[in-house]
Amino acid sequence: MHETILQADARANERKQVVIVQGGPGTGKSVIAINLLGALIARKRNVRYVSKNAAPRAVYEAKLTGSFTKSRISNLFSGSGAFVNDAADSYDTLVVDEAHRLNEKSGLYRNLGDNQVKELIRSARCTVFFVDDDQRVTLLDIGHTEELRRHARAMGAEVTEMELSSQFRCNGSDGYLAWLDNTLEIRATENPMLDSADYDFRVFDNPAEMHALIALKNESNNRSRVVAGYCWKWPSKKDTQAWDIEMPEFDYKRRWNLDKDGSLWIVAPDSVEQVGCIHTCQGLELDYVGVIIGPDLVYGDEHVVPDATKRASSDQSVRGLKRMLENDPEGARALADSIVKNTYRTLMTRGMKGCYVYCTDPALAEHLRSRLSLASPAAI
Repeated sequence: MHETILQADARANERKQVVIVQGGPGTGKSVIAINLLGALIARKRNVRYVSKNAAPRAVYEAKLTGSFTKSRISNLFSGSGAFVNDAADSYDTLVVDEAHRLNEKSGLYRNLGDNQVKELIRSARCTVFFVDDDQRVTLLDIGHTEELRRHARAMGAEVTEMELSSQFRCNGSDGYLAWLDNTLEIRATENPMLDSADYDFRVFDNPAEMHALIALKNESNNRSRVVAGYCWKWPSKKDTQAWDIEMPEFDYKRRWNLDKDGSLWIVAPDSVEQVGCIHTCQGLELDYVGVIIGPDLVYGDEHVVPDATKRASSDQSVRGLKRMLENDPEGARALADSIVKNTYRTLMTRGMKGCYVYCTDPALAEHLRSRLSLASPAAI
């Protein structure tokens, strides 16, 4: 695959190239993207690593600091909205990670540019998109595979498509991912039950106990964190003494990741005490992840039931849903439901070694337990 992409870069002087690499969680998309960036730099190509989400860019920049000067590192990483005014073929190759997160408009007020997919393809002789269509987590995400193909064809590009299948995350267990898709009713698979001997998956009745175990796991190498669905507001952003997620019945109160850590929350020392969200962990990986599933996902009438209206009012991912419901109620509800499910699918696949969950809905907790073929492991 690596060599195929490098060959596309070499052919781009004769004809514009678009490479679409599809892969689910943990298939190594980001690893390949960063290695590709290094290989193209070694070939003295004018190349950039691009992602809509700031967190992966910040983490990779931090890890590379020391190998290159900080200014040189920063110049290699760009947000997806940085190409609005670039001339055609300004770059040799753009490596676009998490392409499913691309938006139509750019800018703080989403009033700039035409379409980020179109702008990226226009700006480079070769554009490489790493995409997972099941990781669309906001109403604004448009970078699904068919959209990438459509713009590539419209611009006369030669399209190469590849798929990653080797599994680095979740203990190498493709079965866990298939089980999760089936259990969350994202798609039917042949994996209705999960053997917890294959992957350390546990359901907790107490969020404080879950968080304590994640903190214990984190002591060895700072690679375990707790994340949650965005169902709680963020008062601590203005008042650092305020608590965001409070469950007094469990004596549990935590804050969302603080501004001081920003996009580096997932690697910042002591940030295990805080709770992250989809925007601070998508595209990155941990050893163990603890997931608080909020009231936007419950279980009733023998089905998993998403409800995007239970998200916090400050959540930007479903902004515009009310207007969409007025124009196309059925389509809007289906899209909102998929965003809720995709969000938890993404959160629950961040852990390479294990995933621990607490559900605010007891019925959902029991549903998850009923899909485990063995009792959760007792060993720490």
